[in-house]
Amino acid sequence: MSPEAQRVPVCVFAKPPVAGEVKTRLSRGIGAARAARLARAFFHDTWATVRALPWARPILASTTADTSAFELASDDVEVWLQGPGDLGERMERILARGLAEAGLALLIGADIPGLPPAHLEQARAVLGRNEAVLGRTEDGGFYVIGLSRLPPGLLADLPWGSPDTLARTEERLTRAPSWFDVDETDDLARLRRRLADDPRAAPQTWLALSGPA
Repeated sequence: MSPEAQRVPVCVFAKPPVAGEVKTRLSRGIGAARAARLARAFFHDTWATVRALPWARPILASTTADTSAFELASDDVEVWLQGPGDLGERMERILARGLAEAGLALLIGADIPGLPPAHLEQARAVLGRNEAVLGRTEDGGFYVIGLSRLPPGLLADLPWGSPDTLARTEERLTRAPSWFDVDETDDLARLRRRLADDPRAAPQTWLALSGPA
């Protein structure tokens, strides 16, 4: 078995941070250009967290193979394409590939800078004893999903972006610790307060938050 197959794919699910195409809800409060800069910073800090995990195989699960908008060198990142379909279909496609290559996989969002690595460590540990793991976000969704088995249509017909997202899936999944993602300006203020205590938890995000609007 290759070293890559022995590691757990941790797939960072992301769209290229292009102004007007990412963080559209956040854009309404702070403008599209700044929202895109923050999205790029969020991604870099999330990516760094994953890369620091010795057991993880970092995967960029993107809508395009072009990594330039992420400001990543193409030879420094493994890209899996999300492909067509709604959010559930695209997530299932990425998870299915991870399962095919490694037997289990974790998928996380790109907008969770400052996530404690221990949360992902615990998610991996839970997944070692269960078929699924889910880490809730405080808006009713989830920031991580991990599977060792993928029933067809598991993520179909879920109310994405709704307070009901987690409730519609959690009865089948074991939870990791809760965290929060950044979609609204209120979330941004909360993130700033958290990082003020420990900017090193997400240094790129802290620089972006501290810079000009």
